[in-house]
Amino acid sequence: MGGFVAAALAFPTALFSFALVVVVGYWLVMLLGGLGFDALHGGHGVGHHPGHVGHGGQVGHVGHAGHGAGGHQDTADAAHGGSGSHHHGGVLDRLGLGGVPVTVAVSLLVAVAWFVSLAGTVLTSGAPARGGVFAVALVASWVGTRAVVRPLSRLFPEDRPVTRGDFVGRVCVIRTGRVTADFGQAEVTAEDGSTATVQVRTTEEAPGLTVGRTALIFDYDAEREHFLVAPFDPSPPGI
Repeated sequence: MGGFVAAALAFPTALFSFALVVVVGYWLVMLLGGLGFDALHGGHGVGHHPGHVGHGGQVGHVGHAGHGAGGHQDTADAAHGGSGSHHHGGVLDRLGLGGVPVTVAVSLLVAVAWFVSLAGTVLTSGAPARGGVFAVALVASWVGTRAVVRPLSRLFPEDRPVTRGDFVGRVCVIRTGRVTADFGQAEVTAEDGSTATVQVRTTEEAPGLTVGRTALIFDYDAEREHFLVAPFDPSPPGI
């Protein structure tokens, strides 16, 4: 036991030992915090509460899940670098360690570096050899973490921000008294179940498009920032 402690506190293992203590402490706090939250809520997490529909955007904007794209900026541009920022940092991406949360990647780096440096410290002696162990530990931690991160990233799919183009092909519900070539609004449901209020127009007269009727979004006019719709009855034939 004394030899283990001595090796863990010797150079270069000591550098990673302190980092490992921080990593283990972080995950313990996360684990205990999660258990405490479940206990306070009778074992039911937040996911058991009914989800609420996101606020629709203003006229001409696409509001989605409570965060929309305003003005002339597309939703994809507004969300660029936002929704996926918790999954990886720029440095980790360049090292080939993206696709998982930063905490996971850093934890793996520290753990692998600690184990390699510990083994090297036990097997070597002298400053030059220990310096080599330090370099080997750094390289091994990168190689090992990269090998683990690649398959692990499948468990952390990166959220793709919703764009206006995603609404094309979807059925919407008219929310104005009429829809013309110059006026109209409709409510459309995104793939995740949230809703958005959007500007809609017709290419020809469609007197049947009144409030509460359904229509099919078949195109998006990026210049005028509105969707083109046509009457659509979702009921199967014969009903």
